Amino acid sequence: MKKSFNHKIKVYYEDTDAGGVVYYANYLKFLERARSEALSEVGLSNLKIKKDYGALIVVKSCNIDFNKSAHLEDKLEINSFVTSFSKTSFTMSQSIYRNKDIIVKSEVHLVFVNEKSKPIKIPENILKSLKPFLFIN
Repeated sequence: MKKSFNHKIKVYYEDTDAGGVVYYANYLKFLERARSEALSEVGLSNLKIKKDYGALIVVKSCNIDFNKSAHLEDKLEINSFVTSFSKTSFTMSQSIYRNKDIIVKSEVHLVFVNEKSKPIKIPENILKSLKPFLFIN
């Protein structure tokens, strides 16, 4: 069974358009928050990675499918897991669920870079922290 990160959110008025439907760009914010919480779950943070390793994790690409809309006051769950690693990057699969329905599905390619935005090798202990969440279809 795969090990995944799970993060729950509630849709607030500020997340929606005038019709009470989540504005499409806000799903990217939800996914980012879930990735930040995933780091926290393994004892890391973006600030700690910057301070301790002089590194940042940046999004290189994101493929996202919008299957259904979320609405005002919906309770959503974001499921995230790692699908691949390279020396300098990793890919996360993230799905946003309302109840048991997948409403958004994404693949996000993340790269470790130094403060000059040059790719760097993923630090070994970070790799070790994330490997339990590796799931290959």
